[in-house]
Amino acid sequence: MATTNSLHHHHHSSSYTHHRHNLHSQSHFGPTSLSLKQPTSAATFSLICSASSSSSSSSSAAVSAVSTTNASATTAETATKFDVLENHLVNQNFRQADEETRRLLIQIAGEAAVKRGYVFFSEVKTISTEDLQTIDNLWTKHSDGRFGYSVQRKIWLKVKKDFTRFFVKVEWMKLLDTEVVQYNYRAFPDEFKWELNDETPLGHLPLTNALRGTQLLKCVLSHPAFATADDNSGETEEELNRGVAVAKEQTGVGADKRVFKTNYSF
Repeated sequence: MATTNSLHHHHHSSSYTHHRHNLHSQSHFGPTSLSLKQPTSAATFSLICSASSSSSSSSSAAVSAVSTTNASATTAETATKFDVLENHLVNQNFRQADEETRRLLIQIAGEAAVKRGYVFFSEVKTISTEDLQTIDNLWTKHSDGRFGYSVQRKIWLKVKKDFTRFFVKVEWMKLLDTEVVQYNYRAFPDEFKWELNDETPLGHLPLTNALRGTQLLKCVLSHPAFATADDNSGETEEELNRGVAVAKEQTGVGADKRVFKTNYSF
């Protein structure tokens, strides 16, 4: 059975335009000296002090306004950066959410990644824990805990960091209709599952581009943002490889006859 051997994950690079709101306060000062040629009355002196106090208060208010505006702008920027992703996930638009996640990874990886249009695995360590956790939390929250990098990490650790078994487990690979049990990579995007239901495999989304190998995915799943106390938990061999178990039932072929492609350039 002919299958597509490549999974093309297109990176869409874009950049956010950040608007900085600068509040310029201007202080208008009067003469720097007072004339002593004429006696200064109490009323005049009072007026001068009042004007000076008013100018100082205005200046302090302006500084306070600048601080408040800058703080608000920073908070708004953080809040809106993930709004598009959250909107897609809230509406169960998982295909669009997957594309937005890739775009976000490029953006938060830095200017070089944005210009290049994709992320180098060496840049993953520079991505902030807060940003990765925000993306992951949105995926897990709006998928009832079935999608997200933290979910994928647990599966990856349970299969002893074996990417072939991981791909089978999350069903990024499919069983071929051959005499021996063989798996091949699914064709993007049509052969992936973009709906959340009982048949959707745990950890199926988001996808990670492995066109240049598995180093990028490995660095994402190894990021401190997803480290937990129970990382060393394990399962039985049957639980680890649901795809292989199903294949053995369908074909009656022993585990020693299983054939996996070891080229991860998809």
